[in-house]
Amino acid sequence: MEVELISVTPDAERLIERAARTCYDTTDKMSSSDTPTFLKKLFRAGHLSVFEHASATFRIGGISRACSHQLVRHRLASYSQRSQRHVAETRPSYVVPPRVEQADQVVLDTFENAMEASWSSYAELIRRGVPKEDARYVLPNACTTELVMSANFREWLHILKERLASDAQWEIREMCRLIYESLREIAPSVFGLIDPGSLKNR
Repeated sequence: MEVELISVTPDAERLIERAARTCYDTTDKMSSSDTPTFLKKLFRAGHLSVFEHASATFRIGGISRACSHQLVRHRLASYSQRSQRHVAETRPSYVVPPRVEQADQVVLDTFENAMEASWSSYAELIRRGVPKEDARYVLPNACTTELVMSANFREWLHILKERLASDAQWEIREMCRLIYESLREIAPSVFGLIDPGSLKNR
C-alpha cells in the first residue's frame, strides 16, 4: 500500500482561521491569535464550513478494488482511478487479506488458486479478442488499483473519523491511518482534533 501527499493548500490553518474570522469580523486579531486554540473552538462549536477552504490531494496505490469501492462512497471527495476499461491488467497484482495470509496452507492455496484462475481467464479472453472492458468482469475484488483523491479538510475529518473507527474494514482503516499521519504532520491544529485511538464502533 502506498499513500503519497501530492498537493495541499499552503498555510492551510491560517486560511481556515482567516475565513472564520471574516464571519465574526475579527480579522484584525489574526496577528495576535493562537491559531490552534481558535481552530479547536471552531471544531467544538460545530462551525465546520470554514474547514472546507483547505484541501489535500493524495495518490493512493496498491489497495484492492474492494477497498476503493468503499472509498468512493465518500461523495464529497474527487477521484481519478486507473481504468480497467482502457488499461490492460498485464501484471497480476492482488491484495491478500491478513486473515487469509495467516491461515493454514490450504486456505492460502485456495485463495491464490482463485487469483491465478481469474488472471489466467482474463489473459485468455484478451488473447481471444475480448475487449478489456468485458474481459475485466472475471477479475477479482482483490485486484490492486491506483487513484488520485482530493477532498477538503472538513471531508477529510469526516472520512478519517468514519474509517479509523475500530469496526471499519481493515484495509481502508490502514489506508486512512497513513493519510491521517500525513495530514496531521502538515496541519496538526486541524487533524490533531481527532484521536484515532478513541474512535470506537460507530
